[in-house]
Amino acid sequence: MQPKGILDYVGNTPLVEISRMSPKPGVRIFAKLEGYNPTGSIKDRVAGYMIRDAEEKGILRPGQTLIEASTGNTAMALALIAKQRGYKMKAVVSTKATPGMAELLEMHDVEVIWCEPLAGMKGAIDLAKRLSQEKGWFTHCQFESQANVLAHYETTGPEILRALPEVDVFIAGIGTGGTLMGVGQRLKEHNPQVKVIGVEPRMGDPLQGLRSLEEGYIPPLLDLARLDGRFLVDSRAAFACARAVLEVEGIFAGVSSGAVLHCAQRMAERMERGNIVVIFADGGWKYLASGPWREAAQARVEHPDDMAWW
Repeated sequence: MQPKGILDYVGNTPLVEISRMSPKPGVRIFAKLEGYNPTGSIKDRVAGYMIRDAEEKGILRPGQTLIEASTGNTAMALALIAKQRGYKMKAVVSTKATPGMAELLEMHDVEVIWCEPLAGMKGAIDLAKRLSQEKGWFTHCQFESQANVLAHYETTGPEILRALPEVDVFIAGIGTGGTLMGVGQRLKEHNPQVKVIGVEPRMGDPLQGLRSLEEGYIPPLLDLARLDGRFLVDSRAAFACARAVLEVEGIFAGVSSGAVLHCAQRMAERMERGNIVVIFADGGWKYLASGPWREAAQARVEHPDDMAWW
């Protein structure tokens, strides 16, 4: 058997049952463990597709510098491929990024360009675009690239269906919109009755990798009409659920994973039976520097009946 390179191990991540955390025996919850990708997140899929797309179109030149607005995972994923392809990598990151994220990026040879958080994610995106124009750097803009959606339509969605052909509900963090749009389209082609639910944090509540749409920026990739629901989760509930899945199931998942699992449990309460699939977008090791891990284990969640928009 011929040895493989690191990029050959992007995708084909495990789909595992969260067997002891469903509130109803007839409702089964499954998690796609994207932390098993080489840099530890679902963004490895997207980075590969975006770079190949730009190279095939001839808009990314050999040796060019890449710049991307990112909360961390996309920049790390791009940095992995940049090393393989001979590009340099810079990332525009909010000063309110998760503690320790800048150090992780620098370990991947990513130059961090700090951005004040007042303008939100849109401010970081605008800065990346401006620097791209001024410096001649290349930005994929993950929030606008159709390669982002295609990555999930061609890989994540089919992988889920191969492992579990009968999916009733699919839940993912809203983020760039790429996962929801790509996987959602593929699942609905297989079964139009599948419900696709997007999870976002409450207004002003920081949650790594996710942003409230109420902050004023709706990713161009996201078509709200194609969602069957939006669910709001606060950061305390997300941390508490991420901690619980580690204690109960032994799965060390990231904070946004706690948010989508919390949503899945609320959805399960409304169902008699069926299969729910959630995306665990990354692993929890990246967030060990975040104090709320311990606090979440001790605090009660104040809003168990989180608002859902239908």
